[in-house]
Formats: sequence, structure tokens, C-alpha cells
Amino acid sequence: MKLTFIGADHEVTGSCHYVEACGKHILVDFGMEQGRDVFENQELPIPASQVDYVLLTHAHIDHSGLLPLLYKNGFRGEVVCTFATSDLCQIMLRDSAHIQEFEAEWRNRKGRRAGKEEYIPLYTMEDAEGVIGQFHPCDYSQRIVLCPGIEVRFTDVGHLLGSASIEMWIEEKGVQKKLVFSGDIGNKNQPLIKDPTYLEEADYVVMESTYGDRYHETPPDFVTELANVIEETFARGGNLVIPAFAVGRTQEMLYFIREIKERDLVRGFRDFQVFVDSPLAIEATNVFNKNFQSCFDEEAMALIREGINPIKFQGLNLAVTSDESKAINFDMRPKVIISASGMCDAGRIKHHLKHNLWREECTVLFVGYQAYGTLGRSLVEGASYVKLFGETIEVKAEIRQLAGVSGHADKNGLLEWIHAFQNKPKEVFVVHGEDQVCESFTACLREEYGYAAEAPFSGAVFDLAKGAWEKAGLKVYVKSEKPIQRHKSEVFLRLVEAGKRLMTVISHNEGGANKDLTKFANQIHALCDKWDR
Repeated sequence: MKLTFIGADHEVTGSCHYVEACGKHILVDFGMEQGRDVFENQELPIPASQVDYVLLTHAHIDHSGLLPLLYKNGFRGEVVCTFATSDLCQIMLRDSAHIQEFEAEWRNRKGRRAGKEEYIPLYTMEDAEGVIGQFHPCDYSQRIVLCPGIEVRFTDVGHLLGSASIEMWIEEKGVQKKLVFSGDIGNKNQPLIKDPTYLEEADYVVMESTYGDRYHETPPDFVTELANVIEETFARGGNLVIPAFAVGRTQEMLYFIREIKERDLVRGFRDFQVFVDSPLAIEATNVFNKNFQSCFDEEAMALIREGINPIKFQGLNLAVTSDESKAINFDMRPKVIISASGMCDAGRIKHHLKHNLWREECTVLFVGYQAYGTLGRSLVEGASYVKLFGETIEVKAEIRQLAGVSGHADKNGLLEWIHAFQNKPKEVFVVHGEDQVCESFTACLREEYGYAAEAPFSGAVFDLAKGAWEKAGLKVYVKSEKPIQRHKSEVFLRLVEAGKRLMTVISHNEGGANKDLTKFANQIHALCDKWDR
């Protein structure tokens, strides 16, 4: 009965935890690292082919984005999550695979001219489709027998459509323990989705700390503030460009703009146009509309009962094709452009920044977290020049942030969530926060509120039955490495994973018919003869 910390330890992205109990191997999230990677994550202690279950807290790529790679390396178990998370992952993982393939194609097109070695995508659309076929969605609050000795339940945590905290009950060799993974804890009073649901009991808690050192301002009137930004920008003759996460934040912006238009808050520009330029965001909006019954809050449901779609209005334009995307910047009318990615590190938003950053009449409005190392973070911190598509662009547009718009709870919200437990957990493991944030929030829990709390590094192993650390994590900084060198090692690691999967398949055939086993052995020997160098 052990818990191993793999990813998002003293970092915000790349979430992954590994539970070994009752003879089963379980991952909670398997996310991609985004922005600047500070610390080395330890490898999974088992081959991908031995993972029995992945429990997924929500669909964001920093929690789900490496699932196709897991499948590519031999995973054939079940991915368990809520219905809305499953629906969102079907579009988000395909989109991520498309980005991987597109990047590989672009690199290879340039690389072939320079005589460079072929760049292999991290995973392909086939891998994404494969892992999507392993999804087994469930309802909120449904207590599920995962396997003998382990039960789980997903509870709405108010961060994203379908997001959940995960409760895990484990009974092994007469020892019973309850483990809770907070997932990303949502901010209160977000549009569309419900507030976080609190839990009451746990022996051990793995808790996020993204905003564990700061407080959101008193919730402003987002509708009025956004309307003012739109009006000021349009009065200058400029465009308002909003880099927004395709899933969650884009739908919130549409919710606000629908009300702005309904109340006629942008004076002189009553019929202004709004362009959503992200195929992923458009598909995600359809998923929101599909899952309203289980996920929308009472305010959104009241609109629906009146026959009003909370995220649709006159003047909303959806750009799906690349030609539709390009046409936006040839439309000379002042307009709102909402495009992904939210941190400006990929996607169509970069084209809109290229066309608008140099124009002093325009505004770029950030409405979400900007990780270290991203273009969005550079702009927010006052960069005078940025490079886009090999071209240096002077930043003359007004750069603003819509303060308080966050899908994450602030320090008060995090404390409210942990204080809801009727008795203090035996240990709180603080994860999913930047290095200093993890440390400061852990110190707060320990020194101000008397919790037993630790902020482990990747590789740390905790024995849940004994209530003791078995192994300390390692604070290993990422070494700078050329992309092609790193990618060559990844290809070799894939070969190693394939070998591990072969061993797993061999063990599964123990006790089989001698005839079949002989045939299997001969096939392996023939393969080895072909490749043995």
C-alpha cells in the first residue's frame, strides 16, 4: 500500500501520482509539463504495460496530456473519470496529437534541408485514438468498486467542467486507509460550473497549492470590467485580443459577453463582433452544452429554463478552418478575438498577436494563469519585444489582465477546502505549486494550523499502511539539452518500454498450452535474430 510522487511536485504542471495496492498499479493523472520545466520527474517505477488503471481528475492537458504516450508504451488498462472529462478528453487528446504530428512535420521539413535526423512526434493520432478507447466514464458521487480491496468516488471540485476530487478506499491485509486526491480545487462563484464540493474524512490527502501564497481580490464585477475594456479598445479603433484556454476560460468569456450584449454595456458599439478562433474551443463549447445537467450551476440552469443558451449570442462568429482564421485579420472593424492557447505558447493566438501586438490602439487581455517560460508570462511581465514566427515584434498594444478570473482557489479557498475535513488527516502532501509556493503553503499548514504536512519531490515514496516515508524524493534540476538529442533518447526509451510490455505479455501466458508457448518463444527468437547486432 504505497504512494509514489511522480509529477507536479514543486511544479505546477505534469501531474502524476502512482498508487500500488491490492496487487494493482494505479496512476492518478498522467499530465504533460507545460511552460518552463524546472525539476526532473522520476520515471514510472513500472512499465506502462503493467498499469491497471488511470484515475483522471480532469481533462486539462497538464493532467491528461501524456495518456496517449502511456498507450504508445503499452498501457491497455482502464481510464476512469467523469462523463464530462471523458467527453473533453476525446477532443483535447486528439488536438494534442495533432499538434505533436504537426510539429514533427514542420521540424522534418526544415531538418531535411539541413540533413538533420528525423524528428519523431511524442505520440500520434493513432495513440490518442487508442487511449480514448480505454476510457470508462462514471457519474459524480458514484462509489465504484475498482477491484477487490479498492473503491473510488469522484466528487465535483468546481475547477473545470467534469473536474473532480478523487476519494480512494483501500483495504489490504486487514489494513484500511482512505486516500484523497484534491485535483485542482476550483475558485468559488465561477460562471457556468458549480462551486467546489467539500469532503469530510481522509487518512491522507494529496493537495494542490497553485495559488497557495496569494489571495484573489474581492470578486470584481467581471461583466462591467470586461465591457469597459472592450469599449475603451473599440474607441481607439483597435481589436481586443483575448488569449484563452480553449476549455473553460473561453466558455466563461462567452458567458460574460452574452450578458454584456444583453445589457447593452458597450456604448456606441452595440452590434460588435466576437470571433472564437479555435476549433478545440468550438468543440469544447459543444461539450459544455451537452453536459449542462450534471455540471452547470443554478444561475446557468435558470437561463436554460428560460430558453437562453448561456454561451451563445448575436454577433458570435466561429472560425474553424485556417482560411476563416486568416480572414479575421482582414476584417477592419474593431472586434473581440478569443483564441487559444491561453499562455500564447502554441496555436492560432500567435498569429493574432503578430497582427495586433504592434498596434498601440489594440489591447491584449489575459484572463488566466501564465506559467514561467511562456510567451504570455513575458508579455504580462512587460516585454518590449517578442519573437513570433522568426520575426521580432515591438509590443505597442496595451497589455492588461482581468484580475480575479481564475479557475483555481486562492489561499483562502485552499484552506477552506482542507479545513472541511472533520478530523485532521494523518498527513497532507502538498503538490502542484511552484517551488516556493509549495514550501510556503506547507509551512502555513504546519505552523499556523497544526497539520502534519510535507511537500515531496518527484520520486518520494510513502508507505500508507505504516504511515512512514520509504524513500525521499530528489530535487534534480532539468539539464539543458538539445531537442533532437532528447528526442533520440525518447525513441530508445520507447523501445525499452516495448521490451517491458513483452515481459508483461509473457507473464500473462504462464500456464498456457505448451504448443502455444513454443510458438510464442520461436517468434521472439526470430525477432531477436533479426535485430541482434
